[in-house]
Amino acid sequence: MVKNSSISIIPQEEKRGSVEFQVFNFTNKIERLTSHLKLHRRDYLSQRGLRKILGKRQRLLVYLSKKNRVRYRELIGQLGIREPKTG
Repeated sequence: MVKNSSISIIPQEEKRGSVEFQVFNFTNKIERLTSHLKLHRRDYLSQRGLRKILGKRQRLLVYLSKKNRVRYRELIGQLGIREPKTG
């Protein structure tokens, strides 16, 4: 299951409330919604939900990049997320 793999990537001391865990959960939701939208192109409510989750994940990543740049780089590397364009 997807949740079991999330626990193995994130260290034991940083679980539920950490920024890394939240970003990881949002990434899993984004992947599931993306695969759903490939089948159901006109599901506009799911498209809206996907955009909201993308925004939440982006805000968390910006917060993490300001707080701790090393942890931000590690997380992006682990999850395979592209760095956002600036400017």
